[in-house]
Amino acid sequence: MTIKEVKEILNARLHTPGADLDVQVHAACGSDMMSDVLAYVKDQAVLLTGLNNPQVVRTAEMMDMVCIVFVRGKQPQEQIVEMAAARGMAVLSTDLPMFAACGRLYEQGLRGGEMA
Repeated sequence: MTIKEVKEILNARLHTPGADLDVQVHAACGSDMMSDVLAYVKDQAVLLTGLNNPQVVRTAEMMDMVCIVFVRGKQPQEQIVEMAAARGMAVLSTDLPMFAACGRLYEQGLRGGEMA
């Protein structure tokens, strides 16, 4: 699945217009707790979260994630968008709650990563 497909499935808005939407996504992780995100191997993954602070970008970068999706209508702060863009990550936002967003991606074949 590509970031472009994730965007379409979640009816999401793109906040990083320069992002490469053809990048492949191999797994997904949905959490507002960054410590939980760090417990999984997420190479080329998408992070779904409602946590709206710079720590999200730092965590995603550590885990080699390629896309961050803010759920529940959360809009990323300018600092978050700038940090993610500088690291080559796409930033999306959707009005869907986390459970529904994760469910839609799962329904389309995207799975979670493995425990580290």
